[in-house]
Amino acid sequence: MELRLLGYAVAIAEEGSISGAARRLHLTQPTLSRQLREMERQLGAKLFVREGRGLAPTAAGRVLVRRAVGVLAEAEAALKDVRLAAQGMTGRLTVTFAGSGINGPLGAALSRVRRELPRVDLQLVESFNDAEMSSGVLEGRFDLAVQRLPMRDARLATRVWWQEPLTLFLPAGHPLAHSPEPAPLTALGQIPLVIWPREVSPRSYDEIIALCHRAGVVPKVSAEGRSVQTLLALVAAKFGAAVLADSHRALRRVGVTPRPLADTSTTLHLVWRAEETDPLVERMRAVLTEVVGNG
Repeated sequence: MELRLLGYAVAIAEEGSISGAARRLHLTQPTLSRQLREMERQLGAKLFVREGRGLAPTAAGRVLVRRAVGVLAEAEAALKDVRLAAQGMTGRLTVTFAGSGINGPLGAALSRVRRELPRVDLQLVESFNDAEMSSGVLEGRFDLAVQRLPMRDARLATRVWWQEPLTLFLPAGHPLAHSPEPAPLTALGQIPLVIWPREVSPRSYDEIIALCHRAGVVPKVSAEGRSVQTLLALVAAKFGAAVLADSHRALRRVGVTPRPLADTSTTLHLVWRAEETDPLVERMRAVLTEVVGNG
């Protein structure tokens, strides 16, 4: 049975007459009477009987009206959800992000998403492995990645989102920590380094080694850590220095002094599937871009 006919039955029951329901529905009385007879023919049951000067539902009519009210409400909710989804206002979105991003503008962007898109089921996955983030987008496990070193693949679309200096996080009291000026790259050869294991974050590891080669120094790796907190704890324990995105200074680790590395920067990219058509992913990218632009 068409939803329109269910709506007619509800209107007749609520108005108590064909004439009242016809006015409400903007139909003529003969048209609505024909539609009611058609419903009764389809169902094989009398739905309304005369009661005084109006109509009252029969037992079968009461069942129909009760069910029709629920069906019509569900249909209206479904239409609303479809419209919101088409506008990128509802749905599920899984975002993977580099740890440095959350200490920078990503935190503000996510706060805005929660505020402006309360119907969105936002799932966040922190990762330190750039290759895993990019491959996760390709495989559909993530809708969007905010990462430093995206994989080169024609199936991925990327956009530069945020740039910040690389910083040398030094043990407090180390001679290199005394100057507020940016440290030269040659400083990487003047102190042991604590870095990511290559199997955890190969591209970040390679980036640090490349900086050492660019400075003409041979890195001395004293320890490895699998999280930013571990790396900074090792720095505080005077194992050496860590090269991290500058935004990690927001963690304010006791015993650690950050000093920017001269002539370096790291870039966060937005990464998504090139053939992505979900309006929610497009809206998320727009919010992220606006937050950085307004910052």
